[in-house]
Amino acid sequence: MKKLPTREPSVQGSSAKGPSKGLSVKKLSTTALSKALGLSAKALFAQLLELQLIQKAGDDWVLTAVGIEKGGDYKVSKRFGKYIVWPENIELQADVSVQKTSVYSTVIRKGAAKVAESVETFTSKPEALGFREKFKAEHRSADGHFVRSKAEMLIDNWLYMAEIAHAYERKLPIEETVYSDFYIPAGKVYIEYWGYKNNSKYLARKQTKLSLYEKYGFNLIELNDKDVQNLDDVLPRWLLKYGVQAY
Repeated sequence: MKKLPTREPSVQGSSAKGPSKGLSVKKLSTTALSKALGLSAKALFAQLLELQLIQKAGDDWVLTAVGIEKGGDYKVSKRFGKYIVWPENIELQADVSVQKTSVYSTVIRKGAAKVAESVETFTSKPEALGFREKFKAEHRSADGHFVRSKAEMLIDNWLYMAEIAHAYERKLPIEETVYSDFYIPAGKVYIEYWGYKNNSKYLARKQTKLSLYEKYGFNLIELNDKDVQNLDDVLPRWLLKYGVQAY
């Protein structure tokens, strides 16, 4: 199987059974789908990885069982070889709101605007909302992320200087509405910084999140204040455990 090319053709006129049973939908290449969703190809690729729709197999990217269930398929052309295609109405649960509709552009832009205006919490309880309102994302890191504490800024800056692609406050791909502090697509690694030891509400939220990480078997790196003071020693070792090379 050849590597997926950087630029892929859209599959015009191709249709197959998608996530909606009984409906025939057009299949698009990853590049064509990213344009239809109003996302960069890199952003869409990161979402496909996070949702575990694709995985690395040797030098190639292939569909996972979840990706196939979502309607992913393969096409072959003389010019591009074998590449992955997706139903145009595929549902992606990530930073933006993608609804089950073919009218994507408007939905994506509105969803992105909503996320920019308000950061959701992993629970609807008023005390959790109050916690996030109290600690607003006002610290700007070197890569432009606005984070909620100086410690998170140090972590973000370290990842940026180590040239490790990462997201801040990325929603976990699960039914529960939970946001990680950081997410690294390479290795599918989540990072949580635990900064408050004497706050009962914070500790309760911490235990809830930890139980969900364990429930779904996600790769997790936990950092405390002592770790933040020694990121050069701590993070490379933990990241390597999950196959992520720093520097």
